[in-house]
Amino acid sequence: MDTKTSPEAPVAMEVPDHDKMATVEGLPGLPQTAETDNTPAVLDHKAERALVWKFDSRLLPVMAIMYLFNSLDKANLGNAKTAGLEASLGLASNQYNICLSVFFVPYVLTAPVLGILGKKFGPSRVLPLMMFSFGSFTLLAASVKNFGGLMAVRWFLGMSESAFFPLVIYYQTMFYRRGELARRLAIFYAASNISYAFGGLLAFGVFHIHSGVFGGTNENWRYLFLIEGACSVLFSIFAYWYLPRTAAEARFLTPAQKALAYHRIAVDSSGVVDEPFVLRDALRIFKEPTTWMILAIEVCLGVPLQSVTLFLPQIIARLGYGTVKTNLYTVAPNVSGAIVLLVLAFASDYTRKRFPFVAAGFLFTFIGFVIYAAIDVEADLHVAYFASFMMTWGTSAPSVLLDVLYNNNIANENKRVMLTSVGVPAANVMGLVSSNIFRSQDAPRYIPALATTAAFGGTGLVLTLMLGAYMILDNKRRNRAQGVEVQAKDIPTEKLYEGPSSPDFRWFL
Repeated sequence: MDTKTSPEAPVAMEVPDHDKMATVEGLPGLPQTAETDNTPAVLDHKAERALVWKFDSRLLPVMAIMYLFNSLDKANLGNAKTAGLEASLGLASNQYNICLSVFFVPYVLTAPVLGILGKKFGPSRVLPLMMFSFGSFTLLAASVKNFGGLMAVRWFLGMSESAFFPLVIYYQTMFYRRGELARRLAIFYAASNISYAFGGLLAFGVFHIHSGVFGGTNENWRYLFLIEGACSVLFSIFAYWYLPRTAAEARFLTPAQKALAYHRIAVDSSGVVDEPFVLRDALRIFKEPTTWMILAIEVCLGVPLQSVTLFLPQIIARLGYGTVKTNLYTVAPNVSGAIVLLVLAFASDYTRKRFPFVAAGFLFTFIGFVIYAAIDVEADLHVAYFASFMMTWGTSAPSVLLDVLYNNNIANENKRVMLTSVGVPAANVMGLVSSNIFRSQDAPRYIPALATTAAFGGTGLVLTLMLGAYMILDNKRRNRAQGVEVQAKDIPTEKLYEGPSSPDFRWFL
């Protein structure tokens, strides 16, 4: 497959709409059968629906459970704090915030390395190994006795989790077309919202345990780490055995379905399917100006995302409830965040638009934090609680749809995994900001933290609208130059391989 030649004829006249029908000829790397020999075979929507249903039913539930435990192990420190972790370990002053912050240093440093390993050896192998690692370190967190022990566990936990979400995104691009990716990734990512809700429920139950096994009545937060860590370790073993490396190696597909899966990705995801990793090729993504705009948006996203992830229990605690009720009251906002994420993602795939829904998420974030900072929470409990719902609405959708936006616009697998392995950690490293703006001396109002988070959300909104406007105008300029009227969906991804440097390139908005 020659990925570097551009057609002389107008693109619109040469390329069919891949949402209608497709043909497949002898596909490299697949067994030659009646369906994959040199005789073209017509592939209709019925065959595609059956294939996608297999991916949805066989892969999504497993990946969602993996990410649920990933999110639980990342965010359980906030629940443990409400049950006396600081007193148990004798943490002083800002040591709790330092323990939160240290997680993000190895998270950023090791993510690109693990992302490259995931590309070389396959996400189906690297992801379960990462899950086994972060589950093990969560188990170790149950045994820490002081500040130093907690710091060490958080450091290695950050290292273990660093490239998990980037590799999940890349893994899904190996099975789903560009127009299918948002809602699938949203279903998967909704597991993180459910995990925060489940984490609240689990904490609600665990904090009723008073067996004294750990030597004190205020030590029951340790059960939280034991339960969540053990579940992660056990499930990682199953995932290592279960996940297929590629669609062509999936045991649950027929030869004809493997050929169809390859064809779908070749025409509407990757310019070269399963191409070998070349570092020099991957690093070329940083020559694109839009890459730096995307990274800036990721940074703006990171502060509200991490503020909600790490401090929602403390934000809810301002409503005046006790420890147990505070954790229980985090459930509804997180569930509503998952629902809004799914609504926006399905709407995004239906309209084949990304940036408007990313902008909508930032708007929710901005409004939610501004309301919470501006009102008298004790006097307006219902309004304040509703504002906490808007906070979760505005952090879930952009974190998914922004990643889908730039993955949809990169047909080169090496560049795709590189940008994802840098972009997602860029958002997560802003936990360094979030974990240090929610200071104990600002409790219970946390006005500086709320204002800072709102400012990052507002800036992200502006940058997203600017990026979307540029993509629209650039598509129109390219259409005028070629004398055609086409969109990104009209062009097979093999002709988008070179990115914006190719005259055939069109932005997937």
